[in-house]
Amino acid sequence: MNRSELTAGQLTRGSAEDTVPDSAFALPAQAAPPTHSFEGTLTLKGLSTAGGFRVLKDPSGYADTAATRHLPPVDIALLQNGSHLVPAKRGLQYTGNQAWNLAVGPGRAWNEDGDGQRTRASLPFALIERNANCVHNGTLTFLFDDTSVSEVRYQVTAETCEYFQFDMWGQVPADYRRGPVDGAENLRDAYALELKDRLPTKPISALATDYPGGGVDVSKFSSGITPSALSTFGVYFHGVHYVGNCRTRQGDYPFCGQMLLPSYSTAKSAFAGTAMLRLAKRYGPAVAQEKLSDRIPETAGNAAWNGVTLDHTLDMATGNYVSPGYEIDEAGRIMADFFAAEPYADRMRSALSFPRKASPGSKWVYHTSDTFLATRAMNNYLQGKTGSDADIFDMLRDDVLEPVGVGPDSLVSLRTDNGPSGAPFGGYGMFWTQDSIAKFAKFLNNDHGTVNGEQILDPALLAATMQRDPHARGMTTTGTKPLKYQNGFWGKEFTSADNPAYTSPFYVPFMSGYGGITVAMMPNGATYYYFSDNNEFSWNAAVAEADKLAHMPSAAATAR
Repeated sequence: MNRSELTAGQLTRGSAEDTVPDSAFALPAQAAPPTHSFEGTLTLKGLSTAGGFRVLKDPSGYADTAATRHLPPVDIALLQNGSHLVPAKRGLQYTGNQAWNLAVGPGRAWNEDGDGQRTRASLPFALIERNANCVHNGTLTFLFDDTSVSEVRYQVTAETCEYFQFDMWGQVPADYRRGPVDGAENLRDAYALELKDRLPTKPISALATDYPGGGVDVSKFSSGITPSALSTFGVYFHGVHYVGNCRTRQGDYPFCGQMLLPSYSTAKSAFAGTAMLRLAKRYGPAVAQEKLSDRIPETAGNAAWNGVTLDHTLDMATGNYVSPGYEIDEAGRIMADFFAAEPYADRMRSALSFPRKASPGSKWVYHTSDTFLATRAMNNYLQGKTGSDADIFDMLRDDVLEPVGVGPDSLVSLRTDNGPSGAPFGGYGMFWTQDSIAKFAKFLNNDHGTVNGEQILDPALLAATMQRDPHARGMTTTGTKPLKYQNGFWGKEFTSADNPAYTSPFYVPFMSGYGGITVAMMPNGATYYYFSDNNEFSWNAAVAEADKLAHMPSAAATAR
């Protein structure tokens, strides 16, 4: 191959003038196997002054802070498994940097003509906003042999972040400290198993050819979303994960399966709601009636929280609010203080500061802070059962996420105090990949909370959560078109008014996230998800196309 971008000469003695096509970081089709094997630590140097930065959207002035315009310290322990280059630590890593935390995903190593006797490596990475859930995806590449590395070229050309969008690029010197990585063989085995256990994938276009009789229009599965704002999307149906591409401003992301995606409020469902379902299976459904005042010491002396149960809180029905209007509180001063608070005590103080306006369970008002309180109550309940070392996210990880097959990039939660020992956020702060979100939705929608035949979520409460119990639809939301809300999950009813093909009404439970994130789990077994950041929540057309794959059963049939 004749490489024109990121040549060996450019990586050895060049400089980064701007971003380049992301394909320059990709494994070429004609690449040769790697002749060298990387094992040790890669350290990037000179990051605080390197490279370029181009603001695309920044109404709040984040880029005015110098640290925001550069990579945080990068120190990556890596090992190789064939042509796969695997970081020893996966998922969110706290850096201590003023602006950014970091995640590094598995990449590739190969040889190609023009690189001399050196092997070329490429890795995906993500910048994660400190104390927030925005994710900015990038790639880095370098050449190496048994003792040294070239300079490292990097760029960030994509994000899932509604309020801060930019390109970042640079080329910096690096050190290669060769040496054994702790637990290397276990890491190699685990990564090989992870690849083997990923859901079978096909491109989204294959839906039309796999189901030719239905007249499926695959373009509808991303319609209604501004293409430049769409990070990725996919459909899970009948054992196959049909995946869309991963867009960047420089072409397709070369590590689409490793693109890190923020949960935002899908964590209200996948973390808080699911943790309650797991606690109910372990200790009985009465856990839903636990009172916050019995489980959160900071409620002492605050009568507004008397009588508020875990169930009320996960349903956004505490009765404590300032304004009953649709998400007015969520955009208000108390919540601004809550989101900005990094220390646990400050965040808890904000969460408990809403005044009592209605009786608990009587009115729906959306507060991310309520999910934080529910998560804290569950954490303290679990500690009461198993000891003071217990952690509610660790329980979810060990009892649910890992058994379901969710990958290592999704097994960490953001926490207070910008560190691994803080309290997990609960209402946001998880991370997904395409495979992880598809597997998690399959677990809820197709496997009904079972893993290898074992029921790990309370079945009755799960049925209600998934809109399969007509007697337990949850709270009715406010807004122009009211929905249902239960245990951190939304529910939307579809009728013939939405589409004449819907001869009987049915409900679709879904997870929703800030900026334009939806995971819709349909009663015919199909799941459609997309991650975007232009405040577009458009997926009715996807439900109509999924109905062509298999007609949606009626709400009554689903309940049986």
